[in-house]
Amino acid sequence: QVQLIESGGGLVQAGGSLRLSCAASGLTFSTYGLGWFRQAPGKEREFVAAINWSGGRTYYADSAKGRFTISRDNARKTVYLQMNSVKPEDTAVYTCAARWRWSDPPSDAEYWGRGTQVTVSS
Repeated sequence: QVQLIESGGGLVQAGGSLRLSCAASGLTFSTYGLGWFRQAPGKEREFVAAINWSGGRTYYADSAKGRFTISRDNARKTVYLQMNSVKPEDTAVYTCAARWRWSDPPSDAEYWGRGTQVTVSS
């Protein structure tokens, strides 16, 4: 059974930083692409960032470019999302996702976590 468990969400002031983590189990981690999606209240889920199986390629939504960084540690079976210069519009539930090979841009996943809330205060 595949499990993706997010952590690191919380309340942060605008302009601050936050690092999300996602620990995976039940899949051959080093062969899967990992990513982050988010959903704000009243809005559809949207892609944020993704990384391929080797870590050699990353994908970012325009809203995340220059502020967020995705990385992975295959030894720890964990993917991270470093969020800098956060804005109130980044407030959402952030969900970790896994897919064998990402489309370009990433739009869907095979496995999903349950999400972690990020709230940015102004």
